[in-house]
Amino acid sequence: MSTISSIEWTEMTWNPVTGCTKISPGCKHCYAERMSRRLQGMGIEKYKNGFSLATHDSSLDEPLRWKKPRLVFVNSMSDLFHKSVPSGFIESVFDVMNRATRHTFQVLTKRPGRAASLERRLNWTPNIWLGASVESEKWLGRLAPLRATGARTKFLSLEPLLGPLPGLNLTGVDWVIVGGESGPGARPMEADWVREIRDNCVNSGTPFFFKQWGGVFKKKTGRVLDDRTWDEMPEALA
Repeated sequence: MSTISSIEWTEMTWNPVTGCTKISPGCKHCYAERMSRRLQGMGIEKYKNGFSLATHDSSLDEPLRWKKPRLVFVNSMSDLFHKSVPSGFIESVFDVMNRATRHTFQVLTKRPGRAASLERRLNWTPNIWLGASVESEKWLGRLAPLRATGARTKFLSLEPLLGPLPGLNLTGVDWVIVGGESGPGARPMEADWVREIRDNCVNSGTPFFFKQWGGVFKKKTGRVLDDRTWDEMPEALA
């Protein structure tokens, strides 16, 4: 089922796909994997196979039943563009998003290359945003396929930020989210990494959202950067 979300930059989560596999260091302490195991232990049918990838036809039409406009994080428990998600199912997810134009859908992936490869089959209505996760300089290659898609609003999720991103090119990027890793085994994030990205966003006019410092107890570390919170959102939302 969809749920009201505590994630600071969205309102709801919608998971027609669950489960995933790890492809880069940012996946090491995946919160979705921990949550899937927990939900499996609780006997939740959708997670009966734990973190193994599964598609859920029964979840597809959920957004069509929501009357109030919502900001929706798509597949918070998976990656829509995972290689094991059938292309036809991805098209079905897009069909729902295309019809549910009162909602804004935030699709976040570590696999923007697959999104770009399906470009001719997908209808990027303005209410569908596409984001790429980048955790360190090594993975900045995800930016090029993100730019190659037809998404009208493109964003970066730099979380968990595991290193500096000097010279980050924000051309074609409409929004930047930064956050430190949280939970067991959380790896540290340096303040100067965040400030460099923040300053880059300010200088380029790119909305900047600072999600959290992270750590084992993220509520203690909070989300204040240089005496203020940064909650900027893309102009498309307005």
